[in-house]
Amino acid sequence: MGIVLETKNLRKEYGSKGMVFAALDGIDLKVYKGEFLGIMGPSGAGKTTLLNVLSTIDRPTSGDICYEGKSILTMKNRELSIFRRNNIGFLFQDFNLLDNMSVQDNIALPLALSNVNVKEIKEKVGKLSEFFGLKDHLKKYPYQLSGGQKQRVAAARALITSPSIVFADEPTGALDSKSSQELLQCLLRMNEELNATIIMVTHDAFAASYSKRILYLKDGKIHARIDKDSSRKEFFKRIIDFIGSVGGGVGELF
Repeated sequence: MGIVLETKNLRKEYGSKGMVFAALDGIDLKVYKGEFLGIMGPSGAGKTTLLNVLSTIDRPTSGDICYEGKSILTMKNRELSIFRRNNIGFLFQDFNLLDNMSVQDNIALPLALSNVNVKEIKEKVGKLSEFFGLKDHLKKYPYQLSGGQKQRVAAARALITSPSIVFADEPTGALDSKSSQELLQCLLRMNEELNATIIMVTHDAFAASYSKRILYLKDGKIHARIDKDSSRKEFFKRIIDFIGSVGGGVGELF
């Protein structure tokens, strides 16, 4: 598998001289095509900062970020905006759907903004709505959907441009347990059947157990790596055991 994303000595600092806080402290990372990577860690460990920097929402203080060998830090604003639109998909905790647009139009929005022709848009929306079980809901509006359905609409929108990576920031955070499980199954299918590369930040060990590899951050550094080499149930147990070993309990850490 080729490397989609690589970082070298990535740092993100806040504050000024004498009062500098390193939210990211020398992160070296490689993400491979078709990978499902989970990022965990206690509050303040740098999880969201890392996701924001990797997804081009924020810029690092120093270091480098390369997508398929090309540094994105040398890109001008317009070039970066086009790169983001074509190569990065987002899945947020609060869905970020537009309430005045139908499900169909919400999914199609990234392609419409890129002036893709209507026929191609219809084809892609049709395929993804079928994949996510949304075909009967295309004419509805977000307020008419359940939380789980909204998140599946967001997932379809994230995939519509065939991005290099989908970034998921606490995607199950606003969902009940049944909807959470349905969404995680969707993410797993995206990864396994559509070969989508996913980076998911989560505080939830159950959600993390759906990934193939976990990076555990602490104090802005990669503190540990946990690879999945067994069933999801076994992986979940290993994650719980690890969390207990580094902090004494899930509640205390997260």
